[in-house]
Amino acid sequence: MERFFRLKEHGTNVRTEIMAGLTTFMTMAYILAVNPIILTPAGLDWTAVFLATALAAGIFTIAMGLFVNFPVALAPGMGLNAYFASVVIASASTDTPISPAMGLTAVFISGIIFIILTLTQIRQMLITAVPDSLKHAITVGIGLFITIIGLKNSGIMTIAVSSFTDIKAGVFTPVSGSETVIQLGSFHNETVVLTVIALLLIGVLMVLRVPGAILFGILGTTVIAILIGHVDVKAAFTGQTWVPDFSKMNFWHFDFAGLFEVGLVTVILTFTFVEMFDTFGTLVGTANRAGYMKDPETGKKRVGKAMFVDAIGVSGGAVLGTSTVTAFVESSAGIAQGGRTGLTAVTTGICFLLAIFLSPIVALVPGAATAAALIIVGVLMMQSVKDIDFSDMVYAIPSFLTLAFMPLTYNIANGISFGIVSYVLLATVANATGKGKYKVHWLMWILAVLIIGRYVFMGGE
Repeated sequence: MERFFRLKEHGTNVRTEIMAGLTTFMTMAYILAVNPIILTPAGLDWTAVFLATALAAGIFTIAMGLFVNFPVALAPGMGLNAYFASVVIASASTDTPISPAMGLTAVFISGIIFIILTLTQIRQMLITAVPDSLKHAITVGIGLFITIIGLKNSGIMTIAVSSFTDIKAGVFTPVSGSETVIQLGSFHNETVVLTVIALLLIGVLMVLRVPGAILFGILGTTVIAILIGHVDVKAAFTGQTWVPDFSKMNFWHFDFAGLFEVGLVTVILTFTFVEMFDTFGTLVGTANRAGYMKDPETGKKRVGKAMFVDAIGVSGGAVLGTSTVTAFVESSAGIAQGGRTGLTAVTTGICFLLAIFLSPIVALVPGAATAAALIIVGVLMMQSVKDIDFSDMVYAIPSFLTLAFMPLTYNIANGISFGIVSYVLLATVANATGKGKYKVHWLMWILAVLIIGRYVFMGGE
């Protein structure tokens, strides 16, 4: 393992890598339960989605570790799975309903597009084209985004509106007694209290510099949750099967003819657009955190290889029967724990494969524990804010928009989009008026035009 993963070269060891891999898995394990819940209303079988989720995460995360030597895990992405389900569900009452098979076909095609973009080096050019300040802003923005996920999942942060329909319509109707859209959750909520306990536990362990602080914090919180009855061990094991039924899987569940009949070009483009920026942001952010970007050329090659595995994962996940597989921002938890090589990813991937047989045990980890871990990761990723040049408004404004729009619009792609467009415009104005000499890569111009077109013609959907 030392020779294969070059552990000493990366300043790590087997124990650290395995602990980091376990930490990443613990913070990502929620996807095993959440993905089936989201995709089942779209007509997919719960067991089929669970197995596809575990297999896709396991296979492509191990591939990331073995072929790229990169400590990043992959799994069906949150947001993209919700979009997949909403497209299928919303079409049910129309004259041209979209079947789950058509949706999976759209995901498969978007993966093929990614493979082509990666082989032609277009995706890798983003690393050179995007200014350093914007890259660091992406890291910070993802950290804030992760924090929002943790706060939301824990119940510490709640949305104080009467319904989600109001949100989608742009109408915010505060619930009784609330004057804000977002507010603090109730401390009468057991999950909120457990999250605070987990935050304190992980925080103390990190201050004491205990190796594996995040992982031990998650495990410690799980034990506390069981002792106080927050986690019902008996219920977790009841009705769960230890032997997976692979016959239920939606393997190669495609409908190419039906796809083109209903015209899912917009859906395919949306999957492609959002995933491209989501993956770019996640890989650059995690690569920064792991220290790979200190040598830009080496970092670019590593991220380029990671993009290729990610692209194959998109189509491969669709073949297995799940929505878009993507690099997970939660990988930062393992990197924060010291993971620096592919051994971290391999460990995480093996855990996902084992989870197929150990689903009752995985179900014991409370959401409060993983939510606290995500919040702590947000703290660690905020460290990159010191590398943003806030003294120069050409960099400061795009960087701020990037790191602000990611969490506040709950979308990584939105943050990167506003950052790119604003940088191109401000740098061009500065260059034209003699106020500076800023490099604007030709790819940034193309991206800016595409982004503007997306928001103008597609409304940002």
